[in-house]
Amino acid sequence: MLDGSGAVLLLRAAGACLVIDAAGPVPRVLHWGADLGPLDPAATDALRVTGAPAVLNNAPDVPRTFSLWATEYEGWAGTPAQEGHAAGSATTPRPRAVAVRHRVDGEDGDGGGLIEIDLVDEITGLRSTMALALDPYGVLAVDVSVVRDEALLAATAASYELDALRVLLPLPERAVDILDFDGKWCRERSPQRGAIFSGTHLRRTRRGKPGHDSPFLVVAGTSDLAFGTGEAWAAHLAWSGDSEYVVERLPEGAGAFSSVLGAGEALRSGEILLAPGDRYDAPTALFVWSGDGLDGVADRLHRRLRARPSHPATPRPLTLNSWEAVYFDHDLDRLSALVERAARVGVERVVLDDGWFHGRRAANAGLGDWFVDRAVWPEGLAPLVDRVRSHGMQFGIWFEPEMINLDSDLARLHPDWVLGPRAGLGATSRDQYVLDLTRTEASDLVLDRISAIVEEYGVDYIKWDHNRDLSEAVSGRSGSDRPAVHEQTRALYRMLDALRERHPGLEIETCSGGGGRVDLGILDRTDRIWASDCNDPVERLQIERWTRMLVPPELVGSHLGAERSHTTSRRTDLSFRLIVALTAHAGIEWDLQEADDDELERIARWGAVYRELRELIHSGRVVNADLADEATVLTGIVAQDGSRAIHTWARLATSAAGQSGRVRFPGLDAAARYEVRVRDEFGTARRHQSSDPEWLAAALTAEGITLPGSVLGIVGVPLPTLAPQQAMLFDLVRVA
Repeated sequence: MLDGSGAVLLLRAAGACLVIDAAGPVPRVLHWGADLGPLDPAATDALRVTGAPAVLNNAPDVPRTFSLWATEYEGWAGTPAQEGHAAGSATTPRPRAVAVRHRVDGEDGDGGGLIEIDLVDEITGLRSTMALALDPYGVLAVDVSVVRDEALLAATAASYELDALRVLLPLPERAVDILDFDGKWCRERSPQRGAIFSGTHLRRTRRGKPGHDSPFLVVAGTSDLAFGTGEAWAAHLAWSGDSEYVVERLPEGAGAFSSVLGAGEALRSGEILLAPGDRYDAPTALFVWSGDGLDGVADRLHRRLRARPSHPATPRPLTLNSWEAVYFDHDLDRLSALVERAARVGVERVVLDDGWFHGRRAANAGLGDWFVDRAVWPEGLAPLVDRVRSHGMQFGIWFEPEMINLDSDLARLHPDWVLGPRAGLGATSRDQYVLDLTRTEASDLVLDRISAIVEEYGVDYIKWDHNRDLSEAVSGRSGSDRPAVHEQTRALYRMLDALRERHPGLEIETCSGGGGRVDLGILDRTDRIWASDCNDPVERLQIERWTRMLVPPELVGSHLGAERSHTTSRRTDLSFRLIVALTAHAGIEWDLQEADDDELERIARWGAVYRELRELIHSGRVVNADLADEATVLTGIVAQDGSRAIHTWARLATSAAGQSGRVRFPGLDAAARYEVRVRDEFGTARRHQSSDPEWLAAALTAEGITLPGSVLGIVGVPLPTLAPQQAMLFDLVRVA
């Protein structure tokens, strides 16, 4: 670790780089974007000398800077990096760097590295550390911590109330558009895009979790930004509580830059009170630059996740979940018959969903009483578990540990364990309240009961659910209504960490009414997300396409549902449902008792194709075609070495055009040749045409057709005009 005080510091990796000027009171960003290569003294001097803007009329008489800890003292009139006060005072922070450390990784310094900055602020009495780590994949992780230092305070100094601590990075003038996400239950991660106008674009969640409408990933981009083109600067907060994202442009800009992108925890008033010695660690803020469009952002994030030691290393088993098959109707004979059919089609893991525990015959009772309901399961779960294991399948089970029903033994015994104000609880949501996990006695009890079930039945897998927002999320444990979202989130993390430590082989799926808690904080402690409660493939195709901007396919659960969707009532063909569910962590959420022999055989063939392709699906690079027709989708997964790819061509609705024209397959090597086959083992897609394009007729044969990568990826090929709600799977193998 080198002393970098006063120097121009460089971090480089995977074609991206960050350049910091460590001179001045607080270091500032000189460049965040494309790799500049190793910098000689002339280049660093040039970056520094061009890093200061003009002095404007009617403005401070010195050039405005924009540092890594932006304040009004620097002339920054926008959203500050820090907000807070000590009994109404200490509202004008003036941090100054007292130490800067710099480390580069890789033989040529292009493997990433770390810049750590220690700061002191006599105004607020805070000592702070900011760590900027660029990983080998070009993802920048920024961690900030603050400590109230008694040595900097007067004897009577009040506690410092921290209202905000954000990481803000500058953006160049060519970043002109914003892309982020909206949504609701069963329609998560719906993209919205617009221009960066003057002023503040602020997305703040106050649900105690990211929420179904979470901005998820905020992207600033060039005007040509698309899946495969343009520059993108993206931010994600790896945090499962309240969050805040900001894109901001002021008339005077941000130092030598045009605008600002930032993220941080959305703190509630009075939530973080720092007495002498107290510390606050902000959630990790992740920043990604891509010169290869949105697919480039996704690729960097996927590589980062896949490099974690905790990333699933075994093949993702084909999973059956019981929820939409039986709901609360838990009956051993019915579930045993479902298990038999699951084994017939090649299922490798069976998950028993909601309804197995004490008093749980509907959604209005039982949460908190995590022991088997002997009225329904007189012999416990052992007969079902034994049936599952007799077929060599894994067994999983559902919990909602963070919630409580008032109609439960736990609530009757400990009514004070319900999270809410002393004045009285507000409305229920889904007939439930939130369990105050900040009370260690509450979280310990629930953790012990979960662990007991895991031990007794050798549980392989838990679906960990969280079905309501945290409204009036205050805890009365200290005799006052103190906001508790931050501590509730930390308590959740401690529970998950403890459970994994007790049961090292246990896998955990995170669910929050579907996709209400999709973030990299929860994914640091879990092995799969449930992207949405909607199994309708028309909706699911888009939900998963955008979920994969952050999360790689192997961590996204995708299930085959019933012909008539339980959430939208839309009817879709089996072949369409199977193809949509294939290219993630595939599963089934359908009562297979309803399937006839032909359908079961097609599902079994689909399961075999999933097992054949899952190594590719769960390690490859996700790509998307940029198409003018929004009723069509072409998305693919390409092996890291380019040896194989699969692409899904789907149509959601009719279009004005009668045919697609030449469509380019993204992600292919133009210099290679590919054998192309259509995988239609599980059903033929219906067409709105009399005959297929000539090349496609050959691709539908067992031998397939061999085509140059330049034709497939640069020129494009005419694709069939599918009927609405149909899909086709292309399998491409490089042969030369």
